[in-house]
Amino acid sequence: MHSRYNMLLAALLLGFALPAYVNAAPLQNFLYTGSDDLNKIEALIKRADIGGVQIVYSWSSLEKEKDRYDFAQIEKDLAYLNGLNKKLFIQIQDRFFDPRHKYVPLYLQTDPIYRGGLVEQYDNPGENKPVASGWVAQQWNPAVQQRYQQLLLALATRFDGRVMGINLPETAIDPKTKKDKTGFSCEKYFNAEVENLSFARKVFKQSYVVQYVNFWPCEWDNNHQYMSRLFALAEKEKIGLGGPDIIPNKKSHMKNAYPFFYQYKGKLALVAMAVQEPTLTYTNPQTRKPFTREEFSDYAKSYLGVDIIFWSTSSPWLMQDKATTNR
Repeated sequence: MHSRYNMLLAALLLGFALPAYVNAAPLQNFLYTGSDDLNKIEALIKRADIGGVQIVYSWSSLEKEKDRYDFAQIEKDLAYLNGLNKKLFIQIQDRFFDPRHKYVPLYLQTDPIYRGGLVEQYDNPGENKPVASGWVAQQWNPAVQQRYQQLLLALATRFDGRVMGINLPETAIDPKTKKDKTGFSCEKYFNAEVENLSFARKVFKQSYVVQYVNFWPCEWDNNHQYMSRLFALAEKEKIGLGGPDIIPNKKSHMKNAYPFFYQYKGKLALVAMAVQEPTLTYTNPQTRKPFTREEFSDYAKSYLGVDIIFWSTSSPWLMQDKATTNR
C-alpha cells in the first residue's frame, strides 16, 4: 500500500494522473468494430458481459484538410456509448490492408515535402512475386510524423479522460521502398514508432495509451532488440501494449511478441489484445476445431496477461441468445 501511495504521489507531482492498473481485475470483454456499425450491433453492446467498444478511425476521417480536424464522429460515438453506460477505446489508423485504401489526408499525398505520405505494403506468398497488399504512412519521414503527432495532440486536447483509451496500430509492416526515395530503414521506423508512442503518452495524461505490437520489420526473435526495447520503455513510461491477434502458442508470435507479454505480466499499465475475424479461422492443433472463447480467454489471461479482449462481432459466443457473465 505504501509503494502504491508513493506511485500516485509521484504522478501528481509530475502533473498528471496515472490510469488505474487493472491487471488483477477480471478479464474484460469489449467489441471491436467500425463507427458505422454501432447501431447495427446495439444488442451486443448492451450485453452485461460487454464493457465497451473499440472503434477504428482512419487518419483522413479525422483530418479533412491540413489543421482542420473533424471529431464529430468520435463525439457521436462517445455520446452513444455513454448513453449505454459503455466505454470507448479509439484506434487511430495510419496503415491500411487493401491496395485501394489510402486513408491519409490528401495534402500528405500531394505536397512534395511529404514524399507521397504513404508507401506500399507487400505480401510475399512463398516464392512468388511480392503482391501489393496496402499502404502505410511514412512515419520515418519527420514531416509526416510531425503531422501525425499534431493529430494525436488535437485528439488528446478533446478526449483525454473522456475515452477509456487510445491505441496505435500494429507494428508489423512490409514496405517495398528504396531508401533514397523515402529515407526508410528498419531502425528509423522503430525509432519513429517509439517516438509517436512516447508523445501519445505525454499528451494523453488520463486515458490509457496502448501500442499494438506483433512483429517488427527486419527482426526475428528479438535479434535487433526492438521488442525488448519497446517492452522496457512501456514499463518505464506506464504505457499499455497489445496486439491484433490472440492465437494460442502460434509459432511466429512465440518468436516475437508473445514471450515478452509473458515476461512482463503484471508490469504494464494495460494489456489489450484482439480476436479479429482472421483469428477466428485458426484451429486448435489438439482438437482440430476452431479455438473456443474459453481457449482464447484462458491463454490471454494466463500466458499473455491480457486485461481486455477486443472481440470481433462475428465471434460465435456473441451469437448466443443468453448473455453470460465475465470470466
